[in-house]
Amino acid sequence: MLIVEGLSVSYGPVQALQDVSLTVPPGQVTAVIGANGAGKSTLLRTLAGLVRPEAGRVTFNGDDITGWAPEDVVRSGIAMVPEGRSTIPELSVEENLRLGGLWRTQAQRNASEAKVFALFPILQERRHLRADTLSGGERQQLAIGRALMCGPQVLLLDEPSLGLAPLIVTQILELVRDRARETNLAVLLVEQNAVTALRVARTGMVLNLGRVVQQGPAAEIASDEQLRHAYLGY
Repeated sequence: MLIVEGLSVSYGPVQALQDVSLTVPPGQVTAVIGANGAGKSTLLRTLAGLVRPEAGRVTFNGDDITGWAPEDVVRSGIAMVPEGRSTIPELSVEENLRLGGLWRTQAQRNASEAKVFALFPILQERRHLRADTLSGGERQQLAIGRALMCGPQVLLLDEPSLGLAPLIVTQILELVRDRARETNLAVLLVEQNAVTALRVARTGMVLNLGRVVQQGPAAEIASDEQLRHAYLGY
C-alpha cells in the first residue's frame, strides 16, 4: 500500500503542495482532481521521485521511500505514465514496450508483454509499427502498457484524458480500472476531467492550490453540488 503523510513541496517561493496526505489502496482507482495549478502533477512527480519534498513522508509496503531516485522507485514497484503520452516516436510499439521492462529478465518481459497485449489488443496488431503512426488513443494505451511492463504494484496516471475524445478516455480508464480489480493493482489517477475520473474511481481527493479540500468516496464527491461548483467547474 502507498501512503502519503503531510507532503509539502515548493518551487522556490511557490508552495505547490501543503500538508497533503492520502492512501492509495490496492485493487482500485484513487482519483486526484482539481483545476490547473492545483498541484496534481506535482504530487505524482514527487511520488515518482522526480521532485524532492520539503516535508512529509511517502511509504510503500512499509518502506520509507521519501526522496528515492526515480529508478529506485520504479524497481520498488511504482510506475508512472506522464502527461503527454511520452512514447518514443521513431521506435516500434514493441520496442517502446520493451523499454518499460529493460531491467527485468527476458522471461519477465515476455510475460508482461503478453499481459499488455491481452489488455490492449490493438497494440499487438500494431506491434511492428512506429509509435508515431498510432492514433492519440493508441499512443495512450502504449504509454500505459509500457508502464505495466515493469510489473508494478502501483500505477501513477497523469492526465490521461489530455487531447483525447471522451469516449476513448472512458474506454481506456475502464480497462485500467478492471485491470486494477483483477490484479490488485493500485492506481492513482490525476485528472482535470473530474466527471470521468470520479466515474472510474472508488475514492477521490480534491486539491486546490496545493491543499486538500475534500477526500472520500468518489460517488460522494461527484454528488456534492457545492464542491463541484466551487472547485471542479461543472
